[in-house]
Amino acid sequence: MKAHLAFMASTLLVLLNTGCQISKSNTSSVEVIIENGGRFPDFLVGRWKADRHGWEFDFEPDGTLSSAVISLGRVQIQPGQVTKVPMKLGGKGIFKPGHWTVNYAPDSRELTVCVTLENFYAEMGDDTLEGSSTDIFVGSISEDGNVWQAKWTAFPNYTAHTAEHPNFYLPADTVYGITHTLTFEKVPQQ
Repeated sequence: MKAHLAFMASTLLVLLNTGCQISKSNTSSVEVIIENGGRFPDFLVGRWKADRHGWEFDFEPDGTLSSAVISLGRVQIQPGQVTKVPMKLGGKGIFKPGHWTVNYAPDSRELTVCVTLENFYAEMGDDTLEGSSTDIFVGSISEDGNVWQAKWTAFPNYTAHTAEHPNFYLPADTVYGITHTLTFEKVPQQ
């Protein structure tokens, strides 16, 4: 049965420091930290898209994230705003983001992004999946400013509800998370 619930979760994925400068978006949902008092570099501004798992980030000139496409359902969400989407198998999906953080270290060219999903609820036919998650991305930006090699560590907290298992917690490592390596590329502006 665990295989059925894991399949259901994966189906949802397919369906859908001292001297730092700190700024916050209008919604106070995104914190930006630039180490050593610098400013967010122009080469990071724009859309960045991962080579797999659906992740995308839109960085503004001040370093805030104006939106993110998350791997869970490939849904585009904005900080501080609840997103409601129809699901392909019927029903609805509701995604409420939590606090997001962007940290850039100019000396090492290391970018860290933390995206928290405070809670979500997704209907898939007669089944539902709900929970929360924290996703952390850490890695260096290439010298040409077009590639970000990031280690993605996910801390999902999901519960599936099916007829056979009305309240099944999908276990995950809460200490070390689930780690993948992603390659983000900057999407050329059109």
